[in-house]
Amino acid sequence: MKYFNIAGPCNNAKHYMIDAATRLHGVERLIDLEQYFVIHAARQSGKTTYLKDLTERLNAAGKYYALYCSLESIQNISDPEKGIPGIVRNIKEKLDDTDIPHRSDFAEGADYENFTGILKSSLKQFCKLLDKPLVILFDEADCLSEGTLIAFLRQLRDGYNSRPEQAFIHSVALVGMRNIRDYKARIRPDSETMGSASPFNIVTESLTLQNFTQEEIVQLYRQHTDETGQAFEDAAVERVWEQTQGQPWLVNAIAREVIEKIFHSDYAKPVTVDLVNEAIQNIILERPTHLDSLLERLKEQRVRRIIEPMILGEGLIPRDSDDFLYTRDLGLIRVINGRIEPANPIYAEVIIRKLSSDMQYELQNPKYPYQLPRYLKDGLIDMEYLMRDFQQFWHANSDIWLKRCDDYPEAAPHLVMMAFLQRVVNGGGQIIREMASGTGRLDLCLIYENRKYPIELKIRYGDKYMEEGIEQTVRYMDLHCCTEGWLVAFDRRPAVKWEDKLYFRKETVDGKTVTVVGV
Repeated sequence: MKYFNIAGPCNNAKHYMIDAATRLHGVERLIDLEQYFVIHAARQSGKTTYLKDLTERLNAAGKYYALYCSLESIQNISDPEKGIPGIVRNIKEKLDDTDIPHRSDFAEGADYENFTGILKSSLKQFCKLLDKPLVILFDEADCLSEGTLIAFLRQLRDGYNSRPEQAFIHSVALVGMRNIRDYKARIRPDSETMGSASPFNIVTESLTLQNFTQEEIVQLYRQHTDETGQAFEDAAVERVWEQTQGQPWLVNAIAREVIEKIFHSDYAKPVTVDLVNEAIQNIILERPTHLDSLLERLKEQRVRRIIEPMILGEGLIPRDSDDFLYTRDLGLIRVINGRIEPANPIYAEVIIRKLSSDMQYELQNPKYPYQLPRYLKDGLIDMEYLMRDFQQFWHANSDIWLKRCDDYPEAAPHLVMMAFLQRVVNGGGQIIREMASGTGRLDLCLIYENRKYPIELKIRYGDKYMEEGIEQTVRYMDLHCCTEGWLVAFDRRPAVKWEDKLYFRKETVDGKTVTVVGV
């Protein structure tokens, strides 16, 4: 019986899967045109599955000999004297697993000391022996570093330019998480140049593997239904789409969590939206390798320079910067209606939880008795009591807690507030976080027992920040069909006294009440 795969490439005989070829168009045309090109996409989005499928299809069609070759084993070997011979040996090993003729002749008797030419000469001699053009798909190409990467690309470029006078690889795909632009950024500053002989100028095009569409999620889950009879309710599929935006690993992981862990492979029950929500929370709390490796990127300065303004709602993020393109290629962000936001709501949640995790842990200390029962009154959250508690907490502890946010200092107030609220609702309730560049604030909505409590977090910038904040809060209240909301306004001006920062004020707009909480 097939299952939902979350580890390694998919196999149609074992796994439910969507044909990867439907998510990337134009590759075969580039190959026919003898092009060298890049395919990039975020981790665990189906790149290797696509490459192996493409290799099989090309070989089956009979026009080319196609070779899939992962360069992962050469990762972080910056010295080309070791890296280039490693690549040659890797190609030789991969050829041994194929039916390509003359495979045993590849690099036979090659001089591995000649690291500046062995790759080109070995491929040239091998291509001479073949009766059909050779296509090589280099997976994990972006793991090559510094000198090895330069030497690798230079020899590919040299062979590329020697065609058609000399035999060489017909077409090459360099595949990984990163675009060719980032290959260059890792090796040299933007101010430097490699001249007209740059090894990067052989790449004619850069393609991206797309996420699943909503219809493809329906098709994927229907495969399980057809095999087992277990249905996914429409609302459940809609929730998966909303929370994942089609990220393939997340789509498979949610289904697997429900079917194998919650149901223990009992196919008699349908998959409901409540079960999808439970699965999502389980995945977030477990922080599997997919999420953990992604979140490690938050420590990188180039990622921080994009994520921090997004949390704050700032809009000055250049869309053509290497930092933005790199963070987008990692799969952490996307652009919607001109605004930068997390790639999907699940990533938004885990980003904030990761950045505030140390604070949440510290708030478990008994000296901070901030737990949900403390704030309940007649089955509802007493928001005034909760907000006044936060005011006291911020007044007493802000200096200490701000120092713990060295990596994200500007977003520190927002992160502390979210850690505080997360601690409040743990074990009962939910927080919806909505952040995007250009909004000038961070939207939060506490949900407890189907009651919504919309909150705006805003840093004081300029004289009109209060007027803007109230208008923004009202719009957010309207989005959640609420007549009461809260605006938390952080005043970080050092010259202002605490007694002037801490206040409570209620504003009425069109019959709606906004409580402004000064901190």
